[in-house]
Amino acid sequence: MGQKITIDPVTRVEGHGKVTLYVNNDGGIEQARFHIVEFRGFERFVQGRPFWEMPVLVQRLCGICPVSHHLAAAKAVDVIVGAGSGDELTPTAEKMRRLMHYGQIFQSHALHFFYLASPDLLFGIDADPAKRNVLYLAQENRDLAYRAILMRKFGQEIILATAGKKIHGTGAIPGGINKHLTIEERDRFLHGNPPFNIDNMIQWSLDTLEFFHQYEQKHRDFLLTYVNFPSNYLSLVRKDGAMDLYHGVLRAVDAEGQKILPDVDYHEYYKYIEEEVRSWSYMKFPYLKMLGQERGWYTVGPLARINTADFIDTPLAQKELELFRSFHGGKPCNHVMHTHWARLIEILHAAEKIKLLLEDPDLLSGELVREGNRQFEGVGLLEAPRGTLFHHYKINEYDQIVQANLIVSTTNNNQAMNNAVLQVAQRVFKGQKKVTEGMTNAIEVAIRAYNPCLSCATHALGQMPIDIEFVDVPR
Repeated sequence: MGQKITIDPVTRVEGHGKVTLYVNNDGGIEQARFHIVEFRGFERFVQGRPFWEMPVLVQRLCGICPVSHHLAAAKAVDVIVGAGSGDELTPTAEKMRRLMHYGQIFQSHALHFFYLASPDLLFGIDADPAKRNVLYLAQENRDLAYRAILMRKFGQEIILATAGKKIHGTGAIPGGINKHLTIEERDRFLHGNPPFNIDNMIQWSLDTLEFFHQYEQKHRDFLLTYVNFPSNYLSLVRKDGAMDLYHGVLRAVDAEGQKILPDVDYHEYYKYIEEEVRSWSYMKFPYLKMLGQERGWYTVGPLARINTADFIDTPLAQKELELFRSFHGGKPCNHVMHTHWARLIEILHAAEKIKLLLEDPDLLSGELVREGNRQFEGVGLLEAPRGTLFHHYKINEYDQIVQANLIVSTTNNNQAMNNAVLQVAQRVFKGQKKVTEGMTNAIEVAIRAYNPCLSCATHALGQMPIDIEFVDVPR
């Protein structure tokens, strides 16, 4: 009879999951599975609905990253209404959407680093659970907690100004956007009373990076050895190779930095990516067709974007990227805990982009919507905070959705997260007769580095626990 240990609910992870560890006769972990045990049905829910509802409807997948689904769906229906391949909107529409998107990146990354990840980093994996939370962070480091709250608020206010609501907005519509930015909104973000202005957010982003550097110098061994394995990496990049979180071409590199998917049109993603179904999880396992199921899995998200892009087109983030790459010898980084570093580089990049957009007069006036010849299929991709997000819709002659495929960021990271769980479990649980809360949290730390949103990946409902179950090795 196996031993069953339940963490109920899991802390600082969004969604419902289960971990099963298979123990061999020597007490070692031979196999680990990260299950998603709730059924996700949005691809069926939307069938029969008018295509123009998609940007508003599908964002109900999540309350943390609705902007990402809102914009990915809008990009897909742009194609259906003949507004082009995603880079042919009016200047006002594209820039308003980008401002919305960078606001989402900024607030979501701040949420993850300060609220979800930093308690583990600052207080330790084995610390009292009562201390591993943002409330204790506020007691111990009031300045850090204060900045966390205001940085997230700033990003949410950007979303409010562009989407109409902080959560489940309506700003992006088929072929464009439904509003301009007002002068009052622009001036508030550009010149608002300190600290609530973009210059201060840029400085705080730099300060947070310096905070991480100081932490990294003291805990280098932990960050470099905790989770470390070679991976393929996939993301959008701009056509010139720059990081672009809103639009671009699909690129994948291997663990040595060699291109294995050389800047292809994302509208044809299905030619290059397949999705495997496994009986023990409701979350699929995507892989690159040309490499097959065993070798073709990949990682997406901040670390992948840092590894795939040639450069970043904002100066402060580019300087930090050069430091990051120098640290890793010019090769892709395979140290999963350095995803936190990559995430902070993107916070800075997003802040720089927000400032540039706020200074652009196109946001204040100009044509909002463009349409052309109706199409019966559309694909929309962007880089959500957690990684590459795919929305693909087909419609009939009555403008109803007849087929939908959503590959969310967490789904793309499925195999990578399973590998991380196995590596940590083999080290932490080997030969242990008694399982402690700190040991189970060690697995959560590995999963948490990917900032998974299991609700997006499965549309889970209710409480969101992880179970960790020990069973005999299957024969």
